[in-house]
Amino acid sequence: MTGGNTLLIDMATGAAENRPGPAGTLRFTGLPDRVKDVEIWLPHNEATQLVALRTDAPIEPVPDRGRKVWLHHGSSISHGSDAASPTTTWPALAASRGGAELINLGFGGGALLDPFTARALRDTPADLISIKIGINLVNLDLMRLRAFTPAVHGFLDTIREGHPTAPLLVVSPILCPIHEDTPGPGAFDFSALSAGKLRFRATGDPAERTAGKLTLNVIREELARIVKQRAADDRNLHCLDGRDLYGEADFAELPLPDQLHPDAAAHRRIGERFAALVFGTGGPFSADRARTPAPGPAADGS
Repeated sequence: MTGGNTLLIDMATGAAENRPGPAGTLRFTGLPDRVKDVEIWLPHNEATQLVALRTDAPIEPVPDRGRKVWLHHGSSISHGSDAASPTTTWPALAASRGGAELINLGFGGGALLDPFTARALRDTPADLISIKIGINLVNLDLMRLRAFTPAVHGFLDTIREGHPTAPLLVVSPILCPIHEDTPGPGAFDFSALSAGKLRFRATGDPAERTAGKLTLNVIREELARIVKQRAADDRNLHCLDGRDLYGEADFAELPLPDQLHPDAAAHRRIGERFAALVFGTGGPFSADRARTPAPGPAADGS
């Protein structure tokens, strides 16, 4: 549509200018003249303000179809950066294949183990929950390993306050070669910008890992350890290595265009694999996997 506000960003300096514009109108015409489901997906890559919604016939909410609600949190990769459309972000594709209703709390640059995000997850009704942790912590160089471990525990503790027995899946980062063993912060590659291309690079020193700096491999190892430790008392807690969704062979075939974000084809592959591994038979979100109640207090109250 035309109209709307325009945000101009100078990628070299970070300076931003917001130019206000008029509201635009979209019309969905030519729809069949019968009772039908209408599902509108707002843009995944723009800030959208819904000014008004009008119809030329009565409408009513869709009846409950009995689908489970899947609540997911992650970075811009979950948000949908570089996906072709809002229905082809990898979480949307996985939800469609898994028969789930998606609530996507993927925040570009914002998957940072913030306590308020954990509280939002805690307080949102859901049947299935997943959190994808890692890339933003590295490319912002936000914390060291000493702070990361208790932050993950606290994040999981808060979610469990509201969802004590729901299947909870921790997903580690997909492959991102620039940060596999090189800490952040990440930065724009100005040589690429001068050629009109957007590309990122890692600016840290691999030797700094000994001082506790985070890399993707460090995070994967620690997340696996944390989940294994907690799963002894939380049998509905699971871990998925992100490289099972997008790994070295995938990077060779479908490289990250900007060295950081999957393209449209890679989003489709990640979504299909997530659906197979997580919603498929034996997966953490599969219908055949019975939910295990959390251990309760002993009968004598001890």
